[in-house]
Amino acid sequence: MIPLNDFQRQWEDTREDALAAFETVGSSGWYILGREVRAFEEALASYWGVAHAVGVASGLDALEISLRAAGCGVGDRVLTTPLSAFPTTLAILKLGAIPVFVDVGETGGIDLEQCGATLAVRPDIRFFLPVHLYGHPLDMRRLRDLGKEFGCRTVEDAAQAIGACHGGLAAVSFYPTKNLGAPGDAGAILTDDVELAETARRLRDYGQSSKYQHDIVGYNSRLDELHAAYLRRVGLKRLDGWNAARRRIAAMYIAGIRNPAIRVMAPPTATESVWHLFPVLVDPDRKADFMAWLKSRGVGCGAHYPIAIPDQRAMEGLPFEVIGGIEGARRICRSEVSLPVHPYLQEEEVAQVVKACNEWEG
Repeated sequence: MIPLNDFQRQWEDTREDALAAFETVGSSGWYILGREVRAFEEALASYWGVAHAVGVASGLDALEISLRAAGCGVGDRVLTTPLSAFPTTLAILKLGAIPVFVDVGETGGIDLEQCGATLAVRPDIRFFLPVHLYGHPLDMRRLRDLGKEFGCRTVEDAAQAIGACHGGLAAVSFYPTKNLGAPGDAGAILTDDVELAETARRLRDYGQSSKYQHDIVGYNSRLDELHAAYLRRVGLKRLDGWNAARRRIAAMYIAGIRNPAIRVMAPPTATESVWHLFPVLVDPDRKADFMAWLKSRGVGCGAHYPIAIPDQRAMEGLPFEVIGGIEGARRICRSEVSLPVHPYLQEEEVAQVVKACNEWEG
């Protein structure tokens, strides 16, 4: 079976560097917020093109701490997308803020034109949490212009898009399946704002400004030395190569899949995506059949994300708003199937996936 992610092949490639990284940490005798975290934060900030990176314990924490450090709190309204992993909205809810959902476009990203129209008539919306979904970057210029024009603070959920976008205030995840993944949960906040970065550093460490000096009520959300060492010494130096491999695989899929029953969700600027996922759309009534067909042909597949966030049971009874309907998001939820796109796929495996797709009688 061709898996969605192949961590065994990844380990074969990275084993020597990974073991050396772990040995460095083990022999140092320091496991939390030490040299390796500082070195990774510096390297990540440089890669992203910002002044500061703040390592935290997860992508969810990166989102929540970013919003809180930016001033978001109880009762604040946050413009966001209905199509994402649930942590995007969970970060808002944990602060006691109110998600305001706007529909998505044809390739799954939040509709920035509808966002502009909403912000123009809703001055009470002070925060904006868009997602660079599937690794497809949103229009970065339009994204930044919206914040400036309407005075709302933008926190970009770039959990799936490291290497596809740079600059701005962003939260990233290093969950193992991400393009830059750790051997466990981890995340980071990226910003040019020194005050926001310092607030985030205090928040991640119980609200401390120095040892036993607690200025605010914070979290236990510290990036540990082992993950930081792995991310810098193993992952970051391979990231551009891994993303290039994902782009090559995506290009082969785009060129090769010719089944009219399968629509590839490629953005207009497909070469700019880092293809965290490779989503295709099929008739929702045939989705289960298509996924079963792929598996019968030795092709692993997934469904991201089958339920729109406002439709999740966890949202029942919670305050949120939907502006203008979310039928675009729901249509993608019902129809989306993800094909394997990890950087260790072999060309013959890509050909096997294409063949399976083209032979399906949708």
